[in-house]
Parts: sequence; C-alpha cells; structure tokens
Amino acid sequence: MGFLDVILGRSKPVRPDLDRLFALPSAAVTLEAAAGFRPTGAGSVCFAGVEGGAFARLQEEVRALLDAPVEFTVDAYDYTWALARHAPEDTAGLVNDLHAVNTTLADAGFGPQLLCSLMGFRAADGRSLALVYLYKRGTFYPFAPRTGAAEKRDNPLELQVRAMLADDLVIEEDLSRWFPVWGAPGL
Repeated sequence: MGFLDVILGRSKPVRPDLDRLFALPSAAVTLEAAAGFRPTGAGSVCFAGVEGGAFARLQEEVRALLDAPVEFTVDAYDYTWALARHAPEDTAGLVNDLHAVNTTLADAGFGPQLLCSLMGFRAADGRSLALVYLYKRGTFYPFAPRTGAAEKRDNPLELQVRAMLADDLVIEEDLSRWFPVWGAPGL
C-alpha cells in the first residue's frame, strides 16, 4: 500500500483464504446447539458469468472432481451457481466439495469472478439460514430470509447468529456487505 493509498483512504484488499471454509463444520455444531439450526446438506458457489468453451470444460472438470452430483444454474442477475448436495450430517464432505469448486475456479484463472459460497441450514420451525463466505473479503456472514415474507430478512436472527459464531468464523464486520442472496441454490 502506497502513500497515496493512505491519503486517499484506500485499503489493501484482503487476500481470499479458502481454507476458512473448513471452519464451517464446527460452526454447524455451534449453530445447532445454540439455535437449533441443522445443516440441510446443500451448499453452493456463486461466480460471475463464464462463457463459451471454457465454461463447458470447467463444468465437466468440477463434475469429475466432486464425490456428489453438482447442478449449475444461472440466476436472474446472470450469476452462475454450482450447487452440491450431501447428507445433512456430512458437513465435512460438503465443505470439501465447496472448497474444491472454489479452488478449481481460482486455479483455472476465474478467481476474480468468484463471489461467494454458502451452506444452508434449517430450523425445526421451517426457518432458513445460510452462512455465506465472501470470497474477496475472506469473511462470513449469516443470511436469514424471513419465512413467508417476500424478500424480507430476519435481521435479529442474523445478529444473534453473528454473536453465536464469533469464535468459530471470521465474521464480516461491515454490515453493508451482508448482501441478500434471495433464492440462492442451497438456501
């Protein structure tokens, strides 16, 4: 970081650390014990559009790499989601697959297109929750859509989860970066 960066208030970007994903199984145990949210066995990786032959090769490489089937979808904003599913109790296997997808994309030169990864949870009363990893920030945040409400968040629950998981995950401090992921595969 140079002198002008300091004067102009620019900060050095955080280097992504995909190994932070491996903290999710322990966070899942904490989340279940403290709030009753159990893993759904679904998780996804979101990245900006990759087109053409490179994307087709990438899809095949990811499918060959993972132990579980992976589904690719494109959302309304033209972001691509790779969805992996495991048994709900196999959080370690799901995290390994999410890590493998992220690593494959980064190694293929698509690191700048990586946006986030998420792991889904559900409570006995039907409430959904996702723990979202921001690739470019190297941090996590909870996303809790309100049950039965169109695109409304359960902010109190998100703040409670932040407090519960402060010892397990590196939580994003800037709440303005807690982006909604409405309809994300795996949620």
